[in-house]
Amino acid sequence: MGVRSATNSLSPLLRLAAAAQGLEAVGLLVVIAVNLADLAGGRTHSTSNAVAFIAVELIVAVGVAWVAYGIAATRPWSRTPAVMTQAFTAIIGVVLIQAHRYAWGLPALALAIAGLVGLLAPASFKALNRPQ
Repeated sequence: MGVRSATNSLSPLLRLAAAAQGLEAVGLLVVIAVNLADLAGGRTHSTSNAVAFIAVELIVAVGVAWVAYGIAATRPWSRTPAVMTQAFTAIIGVVLIQAHRYAWGLPALALAIAGLVGLLAPASFKALNRPQ
């Protein structure tokens, strides 16, 4: 089982995919910060639910960041979770746009599209293939 180095030169589209995934992790951290501010300000319906929700968001943010690292390091395992992340982000972006939350929905949708373009490019497929 060959392990590829993070020092491999990445195609521009694979860099785009890694950047989109990384920015999604940063976006989740922003959402966590907003939720923490709401929790601290007493603007939550239930404190225990807010704490649990923030904990789940943190776990997801770490997972999304780990997948971004996997893409940047051209790890074959990262392709499937990255595509799934982009698909879910696109769905969430569309739902947010339909709810007139353009400030959140448009960036989410743009990142999802950029991530999918980067991941589905032929050079990205080649880079993320499992070694023979």
